[in-house]
Amino acid sequence: MAVSGHQIAERARQLLDLAATRGRDPEKLMKRLKAFAVETPSWGYADTGTRFGRFHQPAAARTIEEKLQDAAQVHKLTGACPSVAVHVLWDFPKGFDPKVVEYARKLGVRIGSINPNLFQAQAYKFGSFGNPDPKIRKQAIDHCLEAVRIGKAVKSPHLSLWFADGTNYPGQDVIRARKQRFTEALQKVHKALPKSMTMLLEYKPFEPAFYHTDIADWGMAFLLARAAGPQARVLVDIGHHYQGQNIEQIVAWLIDEEMLGGLHFNDRKYADDDLTTGSIDPYQVFRIFNEIVTAEEERGEVLNIAYMVDQSHNLKPKIEAMIQTVTTCHEMFARALLVDRKRLRDAQARCDIVTAEEVLRTAFFADTRPLIGYLRQQSGMEADALAAHRASGYEARVAKERAARHGAPSDASYA
Repeated sequence: MAVSGHQIAERARQLLDLAATRGRDPEKLMKRLKAFAVETPSWGYADTGTRFGRFHQPAAARTIEEKLQDAAQVHKLTGACPSVAVHVLWDFPKGFDPKVVEYARKLGVRIGSINPNLFQAQAYKFGSFGNPDPKIRKQAIDHCLEAVRIGKAVKSPHLSLWFADGTNYPGQDVIRARKQRFTEALQKVHKALPKSMTMLLEYKPFEPAFYHTDIADWGMAFLLARAAGPQARVLVDIGHHYQGQNIEQIVAWLIDEEMLGGLHFNDRKYADDDLTTGSIDPYQVFRIFNEIVTAEEERGEVLNIAYMVDQSHNLKPKIEAMIQTVTTCHEMFARALLVDRKRLRDAQARCDIVTAEEVLRTAFFADTRPLIGYLRQQSGMEADALAAHRASGYEARVAKERAARHGAPSDASYA
């Protein structure tokens, strides 16, 4: 049974009244929720898959213009995705086109983080920044410098770096030498950054390197970012960890060290599965946001953290999957804002473990969908973004248009 706009508003008011009993200012809470923004990735709207192959979707985007169209559809329905991350090689294979910036603006979105591609070219078989060959290292650095130039042109706040570098066998290379090469290369790129741009350094424990990965964990990323320069920060991808890793602890430590620059949202069951956020462990997403909100309330300021999506919708329809993720992030952030901080601090001070955990569980199990729906309604949108998208006929329309424009997709095509 569909829920009416009046019912959504009434349930939202009940939640806000509850928040007020916990010392929350309902007006400030709604303002904070309205300001929440998650960047979606251009590649999340294209056909993607695994190293074994991919399954094509008729409506999948195949050009940067089509990716921006889909991103604009998600922002139009959620109100929370004003920027789009781009991948230099995939989105500008013939070089940067300034017309893209104007096209994005007309659609109601903007270009966000700039992502160099340092893993796809055959030259990077043995690494990019860590490669023993100085000519290949220069090629990788030059590519990043071109990404910085594109970032300047589009006024991007972030240069987002992920490296596939590493080795697959013991003795393949000198690990310390690779660390030193990375430090030198990162410093060269950092020098080219405008003052308005932050370098985000991502890490991953394995894949495609299976003996050692050059930037395998948050500590390595932390040290390399510090060495790179004052505008470098760590980027935490939720899927880039070993099983059982306490990601919210990493987030908390990086916040305390003023080194958390961004979060890549996705989910996983085994490794870097790139599933839609919250599909496996929504409680983890809540716990991460809880650490962020805790720090923000202690400091009395909003932390400068870039919230981004980075996931591969191999089977789910692209836009529907993105709406699911964005909505989940928004709802989990709302739940973190509903935590009874005073009661939690009191329980922690008394080492009352059960009460402290119950405070978090109470907030986590709160149904914040009416809050997000009410927020959308106030902005002239439908409360249920997924239902609105399905009712719009957008996917069927663009599938027909794109088939006429491109023909059948090729297995050789990339994102």
